[in-house]
Amino acid sequence: MHLSPLQSRLAASLAASCLLILLYLILFPPDFALAAELNEAPPVVTDDFDLSIDSAKLNPRDSVYEPEFSAFDKSITGRAPEGVTQLTNNEPMPMNVEPGSTQLFVFVPPSWSSGEENDRRHELRGEPNTSKADDAGAGAGTAEESKGRQENERNLEKRQGSQTVYISANTCQRPQPVEPSKTTKDPPQLTLFVSTTAANQAPGPLADEGSQEVIVFKEGAVMYSFDTDEEVYLGVYAPDVSESFSGPYNVRVAVSTDSYYYSYDDRDDADLIWVDSDSQGALLITHNLTESADPNVEAEVMKTQPYVLFAHNKKDRAINGLKYSYCGLYNYAQIAATKDERSTDLVRTGMTKRGPGNLPKQQFFFIGLNSSADYFGILARDGRAGGYLGKRQAASQRGTRVFKATSFSTKSDHGNCALVIDLAFCDQIAYSVPSNPNFGNSTKLADFYDNYARSAYANFEKSLAQVACDAPSSQRYSLARNCTDCAAAYKDWLCSVAIPRCEDFSNTASYLQPRAIDHPFPNGEKLDAETLASMPKTPAYMSSRNSLIDDIIKPGPHKELLPCDDLCYKLVQSCPASMEFGCPLPGSIGFAGNYAKHDTSEGLTCNFPGSAHFPSAGGRAVLNWGVMAGALMVGLLMV
Repeated sequence: MHLSPLQSRLAASLAASCLLILLYLILFPPDFALAAELNEAPPVVTDDFDLSIDSAKLNPRDSVYEPEFSAFDKSITGRAPEGVTQLTNNEPMPMNVEPGSTQLFVFVPPSWSSGEENDRRHELRGEPNTSKADDAGAGAGTAEESKGRQENERNLEKRQGSQTVYISANTCQRPQPVEPSKTTKDPPQLTLFVSTTAANQAPGPLADEGSQEVIVFKEGAVMYSFDTDEEVYLGVYAPDVSESFSGPYNVRVAVSTDSYYYSYDDRDDADLIWVDSDSQGALLITHNLTESADPNVEAEVMKTQPYVLFAHNKKDRAINGLKYSYCGLYNYAQIAATKDERSTDLVRTGMTKRGPGNLPKQQFFFIGLNSSADYFGILARDGRAGGYLGKRQAASQRGTRVFKATSFSTKSDHGNCALVIDLAFCDQIAYSVPSNPNFGNSTKLADFYDNYARSAYANFEKSLAQVACDAPSSQRYSLARNCTDCAAAYKDWLCSVAIPRCEDFSNTASYLQPRAIDHPFPNGEKLDAETLASMPKTPAYMSSRNSLIDDIIKPGPHKELLPCDDLCYKLVQSCPASMEFGCPLPGSIGFAGNYAKHDTSEGLTCNFPGSAHFPSAGGRAVLNWGVMAGALMVGLLMV
């Protein structure tokens, strides 16, 4: 068949095209997909990850970028090594520590820059920092310059990132004796080890001493603070006591960048004052909670009860070694005045303005104690229960604070001294008074003494009403004192004299005055003949301060803490001479057996409104009124 010229050109073009396609397939063979591969659907991601990249967090020197996903926090991406517990700022961590072992912790301060946090995460996981490798790959001059820039940036970051870290811990439970009757020692204290170097991530008794700080717990508590820009590694070591004790230590560890979460105050000037006690009760009170005279401030403070209190018999060893640990006291103290289920009906707590300055204080009134016993009273603040600030507290203020123990004692079981508090008229009186269990309860006893003082004061008011108290200054009895001063001085003197302060007859203090020595005790017993023969048979010894006490109360033999002489001196200084008040001088007739010299250097040697057994309270509570001895005359001594 003969082709036309047009057909010949078409056939040639088609043949050339086929040859080109064949050549292409030979040079570039295709990859054909199998049917099985096409049938597998690609995975579907359903998690809502935040894949956005913050360019501010990128470091141009880093060859590896670690994104921060919203679904994973740093506790996962920067996880601590196995066996190490990571601590969170202001969040206490409870933990058992077996004897002979060390519990490890790590704390990463929260305010480091993102670049430094990235470096710490690499170091914590034992990974190299790739930015250093990048710098090493550059030329010699470039590497030196980069090293200098890196060092300068690092120093700047350290200066900006360094902060104070506060470490605190409380021992809540300790191993118990295997044989309590044969064990005379208490379990030893825990030990805190602290390291800020990555070379020592397991501080403890076996680590290099030069790479760690060692702090032994004190009475079940530890506090340690320092400035750092590094991760903090902690180790709490429990000594091996398995031969004599069984069970673990239980400890609560807290780290804060604000302040100590658990703290204690070991100053001798304790915040708790022992006021007085009887055979079964005790009254303790705090110092002034504010020095402000603003009525609004006082009213606000009076609404609060910032303290809690623990009490424990000294013969019981349960709190030995735990006196600065809040949770230790909470678990082991015999009596607790707290704000939760641990509280007991044996303590009545409240606010009062009685005492120095008439300013707000918190008081604790115990009942149900053992007679002739010595106790510890330990004041504490529990920020978790509100404290001063309540809901306004910062996280670091929700911890606890324990104060140094105050010692106090109860009186003998004769029962002829009993505490009275919260009197209506003599509102500054709060101490033990001559008593008799057969007379009635403490309320009836308080009313007896308070009503007696009130009736005596009514007669004084009639005399004071005859004084020209509102006369012009030129006609007043004094330019320095007025009738208000006179009335206050008389009330202080009267209440201290009309309501004697009672002490056990067995108390041998030289400044105490024996009373009613030939009377029987409430249980019918009498003093032995030898004791009676050693004492004078004067009215001051043979009877109580006034006859009504012996006739109605019938307390029997007791001793009295005599009123302070300066109460009488202030009365004479404050009232008109026409009232003819006078006071005896020390060593003169009428002083012995009726007054005692006020000497604050020897503690509580005489009685005055607001007085307390705690020695330092005397100096805080009494003003030096001075003695105008030349102008004083022997006068009114006994009611």
